[in-house]
Amino acid sequence: MKRVLLKLSGEALAGPKKTGFDEATVLAVAKQIKQIVEEGTQVAVVIGGGNFWRGRTSETIDRTKADQIGMMATIMNCIYVSDICRYVGLQTEVYTPFICGSFTKVFSKDAAVEALNQGKVTFFAGGTGHPYFSTDTATVLRAIEIEAETILLAKAIDGVYDSDPKINPDAKKYDEVSIQEVIDKKLAVVDLTASIMCMENKMPMLVFGLEEADSIIKTVHGEFNGTKVTI
Repeated sequence: MKRVLLKLSGEALAGPKKTGFDEATVLAVAKQIKQIVEEGTQVAVVIGGGNFWRGRTSETIDRTKADQIGMMATIMNCIYVSDICRYVGLQTEVYTPFICGSFTKVFSKDAAVEALNQGKVTFFAGGTGHPYFSTDTATVLRAIEIEAETILLAKAIDGVYDSDPKINPDAKKYDEVSIQEVIDKKLAVVDLTASIMCMENKMPMLVFGLEEADSIIKTVHGEFNGTKVTI
C-alpha cells in the first residue's frame, strides 16, 4: 500500500485502563507504524477522543461546546501519539483545522501531502473543526483529500458484526461487506455521514482489532483477520 489513513480509537489507546493513555499500547502502535513507514507506506493518522470525552452526556452543556471539548481531546491524543512516534525514530507533523497556538499546523492538503511524501507520519487532529461532525467523518474527509488508498480502521473489536458482539454472543462477523450494505443494515462501522462519503467517493475500509499483535502490519500486508468494507 502506498498511502493509508489509519483511524485509531481513543478507547483502544487507553488499553485496560479505559481512560487516558496506556503507554505500552501506544508504543506498540508506534513501532508498527514505524515498520510500515520503513517499508514504504505513507501513513496519516486520525485519533478519536473517547479516552477523554464521550460527547454530550446531559442537557447541562451545549452540544456545540461538547463537540469542541471532543476536538480538544483528539488534539491531546494526536500530540501524545505523535511524540511517541518520534521517540521510536519517526518524523511527524500534527495538523488541525483551526489555529492551536504553536502546538500544531493549520491543515492544508498541499502541506499534508508534502509531509507524507517526505516520509513523515501525518496526524489530523481536531476533527473537521465543526460541531455535529464526528472523527469518523473527519477520517473519511481527510482520506479523500489526501487521496489515500484505503482507510485502516483500528477498533476495540476485531471487525464488523451483524449485531453488537458485546451484547449478542451469537453475533456473526463479516469477512467482507459492501459500504451499501453497511448503510442499509445500519452496521455502524462508521457513522452515517462518513459511510455515505465513503460510498460517494469510493473509499474502501479495512476494519480490524487493535489489540491483536501486529494487527496494523498484518493489515497492510494483506494478512489481517478483520472485515473488508468494499465500495
